[in-house]
Order: sequence, then C-alpha cells, then structure tokens
Amino acid sequence: MVVHIQDEQEVANFKYFWHRWGRWIFAVLVVLALAYLGYVLYQGHIRSNNEKAAAVFDTFVTQAGANNIAESKKALMQLQQEYPDTMNATQATLMMAGSAFDDGKYDEAIRHLQWVKGKQHDDLLQTIVAQRLATVYLQQGKYNDALQALDIQVTSQFKPVLLETRGDILQAQKKNAEAVAAYQQALNLLSKDSVQREVLQMKISSLS
Repeated sequence: MVVHIQDEQEVANFKYFWHRWGRWIFAVLVVLALAYLGYVLYQGHIRSNNEKAAAVFDTFVTQAGANNIAESKKALMQLQQEYPDTMNATQATLMMAGSAFDDGKYDEAIRHLQWVKGKQHDDLLQTIVAQRLATVYLQQGKYNDALQALDIQVTSQFKPVLLETRGDILQAQKKNAEAVAAYQQALNLLSKDSVQREVLQMKISSLS
C-alpha cells in the first residue's frame, strides 16, 4: 500500500513537473535539434561551395596557363562574386595580382591585393598581402604607402617578414641606419635555425 502511494506521488510529481516545465524542455530540445540540423546543412553547403569553387578555379588556371586573359578574368570574377570566402578565390586573386605586377600593371595588382585583404583575416594571409602591397608601392616609389601597408597587427612569428620589408623600403630611401635597425629587429625575432638569418646578416653587413 505504501509503495502504491509512493508510485502515485511520483506520477503526480512528474505530471506537475511536466505541466510546469515540460513545454520549455521540449522547446529547448527543438531548438537544439534545429541548431544541429542547421550545422549539418551549413557544413554540406560549405562542401558544395568549395567543390564548385574548385571547378571554377581549375578553369581559371587552365585559361591563365593558355594566356587567355579574358576567360581567366571571367573565371576570377565568378570566384570573387559567387565564392568570395573560399581559398580558391583567394589563391586565384593572388595569382592574378602577381601576374599584373610582373606586367607592370601596379594599380591592378593593388586592387587584387586589397580584395584579398578585405576577405581573409588570417595572420599568414594578412602578412602575405601586406608584404606584397608594400612591394608594389615600393616599385612605384610610394614609400609612405609602402610603409603604411606594413602597419598591421600579426603574431610575432610573422613580424620578421614585415620588418625585413620595412628595412628594404628604408634602404631604398637611403635611410640606412633605420634600415639596419629594422633588419636587426627582424633578426632578433627569427629562430636560430632560420635560413633567413643569413640573408638579414648580409643586408646588415652591406649597410654597416
């Protein structure tokens, strides 16, 4: 009899609990289920986007290799407009920037690099873009713009690249003492086994 009363009490407690909190628990479960479904669909969308972007990138590489400028630019535009957040779009844009630089089309190279800068915020890519932008500006003789391009916040492992490029710009301005200081800063941040240490040592020695 006591057991029966306890069972009834537990049932009553459960009914009360469910009446008071059940719909909220159910709502939370629904939200979690929808969130998981959204995550799965989002991952599928990313994979699908990456696959489509890869196909367009292949077209870009093929057309660029055949020196078909019009078609390669068309593929690049498609990557930038339809798949702007993919690495394929970034890689193609960097390749086009390099090609423009080699052809002396510096303003075009800058536009491509600025596009990547606005889309990719990874420290490595930001460093690459900053270094290449500075190089283009240096080639144009725009020293202030070149130095300003290097003024970005990145982790210490990428700073030697920026400091060395800063030294190159200062050297081009005949500011040898400042160039040496920049090279030395870069050298101090490099690991002992870095192959770039020898290059920096040579640059410092040539200005000392």
